[in-house]
This record gives sequence, C-alpha cells and structure tokens, in this order.
Amino acid sequence: MSKQRGKFISLEGSEGVGKTTSLNFVREYIESQGHRVVVTREPGGTPLAEDLRNILLSNRQEQVDPDAELLMMFAARSQHVNTLIKPALDNGDWVLCDRFTDATFAYQGGGRGISVDRIAEIEQWTLAGFEPDMTILLDMSVEEGMARTRKRGKPDRFETEKLDFYEKIRAAYLQRARKYSDRIKVIDAAPDIATVQASLRLALREFC
Repeated sequence: MSKQRGKFISLEGSEGVGKTTSLNFVREYIESQGHRVVVTREPGGTPLAEDLRNILLSNRQEQVDPDAELLMMFAARSQHVNTLIKPALDNGDWVLCDRFTDATFAYQGGGRGISVDRIAEIEQWTLAGFEPDMTILLDMSVEEGMARTRKRGKPDRFETEKLDFYEKIRAAYLQRARKYSDRIKVIDAAPDIATVQASLRLALREFC
C-alpha cells in the first residue's frame, strides 16, 4: 500500500504581521489532527539555501541588482523544494513553510518592480507547477506592521526599505489573493492574537 502524500501549506505576509506566532499555532493545529509536520522557511530550509539567505538578507554597501536577488531566491528555492520539501511530502509529512513563491511575486515583483511574466517564467523553469496546497496570507496595514518590526532587533536589508516598498508588496500580495482565491486565504492580522487564531482555526478546519 502506497504512502499517502502529505500537504504543503505556506504562510505569507509582509513585515510585522506575526508570522512566527501564527506558524506555531498552525503547526500545533495540524499536529492535533494526527499529522507529522515539517516546519521550514524561505529563503532557507537547507544548508545551501540558508547560505543564500544570509547573502540575501545581509546589509551591505554594494547595491544588490534586482535580477541577481531574484535568481538567488529561486536558486535557494530549487534546492529547498528538491532536497527537503518534496521528499518530506512523499514521506507523508505535512510541510509548513514561512513564505514561498508568492513572496517572490510580492517582494521582487511588487516591491522591486520585476515583471510578473519574468518571475512566472523562472518559476515554471525551476518548479514546473509545484505550489502549496494552501497559502495563508496574514494581512495588516503597512504602518502597523512596520511599527511592530521596529520593536524587534537590528533590521535586515529588506526591513530597511521605505514604506512605499511595503505598500507595493501588500498590494501585490492582495492581488495574488484575489487571483488565486481557492488557494490563498487572507487572514486579518491586525486584531488580538485570540481573534487571529480563531480565523486561522476556521481556515484550517475547512482545509484539513
């Protein structure tokens, strides 16, 4: 008897939306349904992909070319998918990932202004249609999200961008949520934790 394939869930959202807290809640909920869960992140998830993450997030004097940034994102993702995510799914595990390809369309597409068609072409070349079974998009105003971010430690290269950059990211995320409404579930991340978790529980109950 063949092993049933696991499910792949991604969590998305701009800075300060509370992904870490929500990620832990989602993991605990899925485990309560009797599934093994592999938690990972992007960029990163494997030793090579984590090295690329460090390059991508490090503050540097040299200006990073948007196309170079995009290609590093997909290089890390290709390694991540083929050496961690797909093997885990084939093993019957559920995979929960902090960001995935939707983040690239939001950050490099919306934020950096790279053509959606160019991103989609690289996505097809590297992933060949592979995508999450479900994506949870945590959404809140840019002002509130950045206010939360400033309370954390030293900002990385993306967290030092101007507010306009994040407005474009949020708009790109919400545009994708409208386009792929069957897969992407938008959760209002502005209320208190209990309210956010109630919304997450409802979305997961319908999915699981």
